[in-house]
Amino acid sequence: MFNKKFDERLIIWRNFRDDLEHSLDPIQDTINFYTEFPNCSIGTDPYTPSTWPDPWKLLEENNYCSFVKILAICYTLQLTDVLSSATYEIHITRDNKNSETYYLLYVDDNVIGFTGDAYVQRKDLPDTLRSELVHTMSPLQ
Repeated sequence: MFNKKFDERLIIWRNFRDDLEHSLDPIQDTINFYTEFPNCSIGTDPYTPSTWPDPWKLLEENNYCSFVKILAICYTLQLTDVLSSATYEIHITRDNKNSETYYLLYVDDNVIGFTGDAYVQRKDLPDTLRSELVHTMSPLQ
């Protein structure tokens, strides 16, 4: 999808979201979808939500750093009927044990971004993680 023209990306993204409505695991399917996108260097400031692109600007810019991928997953899931009533939070989290920073998306009690290719339950995260910034995502329409 990332190598298509903007109009084509919009159609592919819309069709993908339609498919999620019937998915047995829409969260994992969305992770799999964005895993295939190439990583770039930091594309937006994760600490300043006012600078975050909206879903359509994100598709137009077509640059997917690790944070923007989390944002894209969030927008994709928010715009499905099946997960529209879930609570979404983006956490910028520091692991005090290994000094790594993670961009995590909490969808209710599911956490995306810790393992990279799958989601985990909130209760299964290590105690060494500390959220530096928590941003509750407003519902999209």
